[in-house]
Amino acid sequence: MALDTYAVRRNIIAFIILLIAVIFLVKLFMIQVVSSDYTPKATSNVIRRITQYPARGLIYDRDGELLVYNQAAYDIMVNPQHLEAFDTTEFCRILNIERSYLNKKLKEAKAYSRYKPSIFLKLVSSETYARLQEKMYKFPGFFVQPRTVRKYQYADAAHVLGYVGEVSDKLVDTTSYYKSGDYVGISGMEKSYESVLRGKKGVKVYLVDVHNRIKGSYSNGRYDKKAEVGTNLISSLDMDLQRYGEKLMKNKIGSIVAIEPSSGEILSLVSSPGYDPGLLVGRQRTKNYRKLQKDTLEPLFNRGLMARYPPGSTFKVMNALIGRQEGVLYPGTTYECHGGFYAGNFHMGCHNHPSPVDMIESIQVSCNNYYAHVFKRIMQDSDYESISKAFTNWKDHLQNFGLGDKLNIDLPSEVGGFLPSVDYYNRYYGENRWRYLNVVSLAIGQGELGITPVQMANLTSAIANRGHYYTPHIVKRIEGEKQIDERFRTPHHTGVDSAYFEEVIEGMDLAVNGQAGSGSTARTARVDSITVCGKTGTAENPHGKDHSIFIAFAPKDDPQIALAVYIENGGYGATWAAPTAKLMIEKYLKGSIDVQWWEDYVTGANLIKQKEEDEEED
Repeated sequence: MALDTYAVRRNIIAFIILLIAVIFLVKLFMIQVVSSDYTPKATSNVIRRITQYPARGLIYDRDGELLVYNQAAYDIMVNPQHLEAFDTTEFCRILNIERSYLNKKLKEAKAYSRYKPSIFLKLVSSETYARLQEKMYKFPGFFVQPRTVRKYQYADAAHVLGYVGEVSDKLVDTTSYYKSGDYVGISGMEKSYESVLRGKKGVKVYLVDVHNRIKGSYSNGRYDKKAEVGTNLISSLDMDLQRYGEKLMKNKIGSIVAIEPSSGEILSLVSSPGYDPGLLVGRQRTKNYRKLQKDTLEPLFNRGLMARYPPGSTFKVMNALIGRQEGVLYPGTTYECHGGFYAGNFHMGCHNHPSPVDMIESIQVSCNNYYAHVFKRIMQDSDYESISKAFTNWKDHLQNFGLGDKLNIDLPSEVGGFLPSVDYYNRYYGENRWRYLNVVSLAIGQGELGITPVQMANLTSAIANRGHYYTPHIVKRIEGEKQIDERFRTPHHTGVDSAYFEEVIEGMDLAVNGQAGSGSTARTARVDSITVCGKTGTAENPHGKDHSIFIAFAPKDDPQIALAVYIENGGYGATWAAPTAKLMIEKYLKGSIDVQWWEDYVTGANLIKQKEEDEEED
């Protein structure tokens, strides 16, 4: 009985061993004879996988003009396991590199991996590639990987278009799509629309002979994967206007932001000084970037989205609208001005202008005294039991116009402005120990306010639209998609009655188009046959000459452009910002400039040099 049990167990074990052997034999037969799935791995020493980088999507302006496209470039790759002795002198001559560079990169490649290829030399030109390709068989272990690099039609709009650079280690570690040596959008549209522009990578598998020469596609392309080209973008940018704006801002520090009020589309975004986007392409990119980074004028800094300025007297239109909405100001409300606002020992100065003035005239002549009284009434005469609540309500109005917080436009690097809060003043003065007089500078856009140019241009759009705005955006259309993101098509209402905007707009009209001698502050922005509505501002600057500011829109009854102009150390708003805005409006709406003298006046000014001379005198 025991012998029978032992025999059964032995037979079972024998059967299991036989079954396992059969399974292994069948599997080996399938791998070696029937299936070719493992062939590429088994023959890795005679095939080469080359990543196929897709061409990035093209970028056009709003009228279909090509702004950014691609050109061919090549990376020289090295695989240490295939390296053999070669003529290093000839190799260095073909690639125009030093022997020290060759030794350094070969050492780095071996340290990275002896079996995986890595980049030896980036972005070789088509001419160099052609010379190398003829003699590639002499240099075993090296091969060429094609890719494309960006090419810019113009040396303008760098802050809008952005640039492409090599991915960071952090991005490689956190994103499965990117590998070391890949390129990615670093700034501007290239960054914010990276997932749209980049396309999808592919791969080509080639058969290579013992001389390192490609003999053809492996397995008839069975293992190839085709790259998918990136999607094209049609920007909202008017490139003629953009280039003209950069011309006007040459030798000046500041920005111009122009928006189409009816859509929120950004027509122009100038940050000056700027730079040629072509400097950040190719093998010289790192060298040029470091040079730009060290420039004391900060050409890499996007002032249109990142600089915070006091809005100066342009802010008076906001306090007029808030005063009307809160019921403490009326068109017939008048105040006399005798050189400024007085309250006890406090004095806020004002320039010479006709007096007394009503609400519309106060905008026309930009009376400081008038808006100190308006601000006082907003803080004290509104239906709020304390100044803290009145102030919070005032701040809420500002935020409804898109001031303070980020607008969340579709460009990276946007910062929010700064609107002081009740807590801010409580910390400074003590809780419930401050009054309107402590913060009355806010009445004329001074004090702690910090507003970005894009926010001021957006505020101007809201006024032009009589009470609403669309989130500013730089992409008009993504090719293949019917509509842009809904957040750019949704109007934001300011909460101020549309009737009150008409009154403020009348004052802005008179500021530009009022009769000589009437005290109009912005007559330098007048354009023949077009009714421009605007407001000047002169922002105090503790570090030097005041900043010149102007906001405007046109035409009055059919707004097609709204803009904000900031020129640092430019003095009065009417001196430089208003004429610059005038020329931008005229260029956009007419296509040409009627009076060449104005253009010569603006373009001929070198305010950077003037600033340096003033600093030397001090």
